[in-house]
Amino acid sequence: MTAEHLLIDRDRLAPGVVEVTFNRPERRNAFTKAMYEQMRQLCGELAADDTARVLVLRGAGGKAFAAGNEISDFLETDAASYERWIGELLQMIAGLPQVTIAAVDGVCVGGGLAVATHCDLRVATTGSRFGYPIARTLGNALSASVVYRCASVFGEPLTREMLLASRLVSADRAYAVGALVAAVPDADALEAEVAALVTGITQASRVTLQVTKSQLLVRARGAEAAPAGEEELLREVYTGPDFAEGVRAFLAKEKPAFGR
Repeated sequence: MTAEHLLIDRDRLAPGVVEVTFNRPERRNAFTKAMYEQMRQLCGELAADDTARVLVLRGAGGKAFAAGNEISDFLETDAASYERWIGELLQMIAGLPQVTIAAVDGVCVGGGLAVATHCDLRVATTGSRFGYPIARTLGNALSASVVYRCASVFGEPLTREMLLASRLVSADRAYAVGALVAAVPDADALEAEVAALVTGITQASRVTLQVTKSQLLVRARGAEAAPAGEEELLREVYTGPDFAEGVRAFLAKEKPAFGR
């Protein structure tokens, strides 16, 4: 992983606007541990940055915002601990004083969807799709906080459809339930919508935005707190036979044969 996998621009759209581009289009921008580490560093800097007003996240290549996590990273560490570490980053994103925007063009699944749902606002092209098809691919499980956040953004029925039926949700359906600010026809329209949002945010009262964000954060952390004993439960999942088969099949580019 090099710095080119996470491109950071500042003040291109407007003063005080930070843009991050996930830049692994050959892997549909799947997140690596190093990318997550760089995001943690950036969030730490932004938390103390009074000059930054907006953070925009997007994926390179026009096919994906981010298609989950790099599976090989789970093999190099304790998977449950890695999941918790990623969860800490998600909370950092949610707690940023800046207004955060996920600009989605393409698939937004797994870790990519977790990042997008922890942003304040989401916009997408109409060809974009969202989901957590892990029951058919990896045989792992999400942390409860990530599931609850998805339900807060997409509603419980679509969250159940994503996880229990392994179906991807279209941008039109996501917009219909309020998960998206807008569903636009193409990448040019996406950039125009992001620019319009940025203009409105940078002209708004910083005090109003930050107080509102802090109020909503308190509500979310109360409603989306993980239950006691979750890490032990996730460790059972990640050391179990289904996840082992899911990783084997993924790396072999085969369909997994989970135990029935």
